[in-house]
Amino acid sequence: MTEKNRVFVNMQENLEQPQWFENVEGFIQRVLEMLEITKQEISILFCNDDYMQQLNKNYRGIDSTTDVLSFENDMEYEDEEGKWKCVGDIVISLETLPINSDYFDENNNDELKRLLVHGILHLNGMDHGEEHIEKGVMPVCEMLQKQEKILELLKEEKIIK
Repeated sequence: MTEKNRVFVNMQENLEQPQWFENVEGFIQRVLEMLEITKQEISILFCNDDYMQQLNKNYRGIDSTTDVLSFENDMEYEDEEGKWKCVGDIVISLETLPINSDYFDENNNDELKRLLVHGILHLNGMDHGEEHIEKGVMPVCEMLQKQEKILELLKEEKIIK
């Protein structure tokens, strides 16, 4: 039996928490279990486009919003439950989410799952270089292929119900 991971899900200050907010942690736990990852600590922050644009500008030098950013930490600590690896933070713009959904002809639930899996893979050392998911195009790189395989296996999972 695998040990659970620690998942912290937060909202940007002054943003209203969506109804599905409480479902995010369980989905993240299932993805980590599928990847056979244990004893990790991951933080998720949902924000608006203005906040995301500021992060993107400050940390990547890109003065525009984006859908998801991952900030690797890779710090370890120990407590009464053992050693933990704090892998980092995933930030997702709730304003860009429906725009992506429309572009990909997906519902918001499937797009949210894609962004979460994408962030988890980045925090666990994977990268896709210049390649991005494009509508109707099968990915070539290992990370995006793994992402799509995980999403296919979890297609029945509902975060946004």
